[in-house]
Amino acid sequence: MFAALGRFALCLAVLAGMAGAAAAQSIAPPAAGTLAPEFLLPDHDGNARNLREFQGHWLVIFFYRKADTPPAAAQAAGYRDIRDALDALGARVVGVSTDDAALQGAFARKLNLDFPLLADIEGEMARRYGSLVDFRVVRFSRRNTFLIDPQGKVARAYLGVDPPADPSRVLEDLKRLAGR
Repeated sequence: MFAALGRFALCLAVLAGMAGAAAAQSIAPPAAGTLAPEFLLPDHDGNARNLREFQGHWLVIFFYRKADTPPAAAQAAGYRDIRDALDALGARVVGVSTDDAALQGAFARKLNLDFPLLADIEGEMARRYGSLVDFRVVRFSRRNTFLIDPQGKVARAYLGVDPPADPSRVLEDLKRLAGR
């Protein structure tokens, strides 16, 4: 029994150390009014995407943990379903996870998504947006969403979002910010 407790305590200590290392590597998400961090990543079709290509438009960047999981599917489908309303407001959408382009592509095709999913395999974009959880052996994105204005500044940061509710909340804020 004591040996089992000792192994359990050792596991807890290792996990606590990993969590501390992950916390030490993380940075704060960009605040409203600051320039959005630049990125250059492949999308699910292998095309290079960067922040500058969206300049002049509102941009929704949503981070999700893993492609083709129920929360990610609910969030991505939610953005797909309000695409016309977002287009009317001059907004574009980009989804981001640490999955590779092949997984992102399969996910996009399965849900018939008409916006890019970025493959942030190394977690660099997620790190710049304060959205990376990195335990060294496992890396994933926090469920955060950022609304970027047409000048490239962060208009809103939504941290720890509820994936199914996220698209409608962002749309309502975008309507207010865009004055419509």
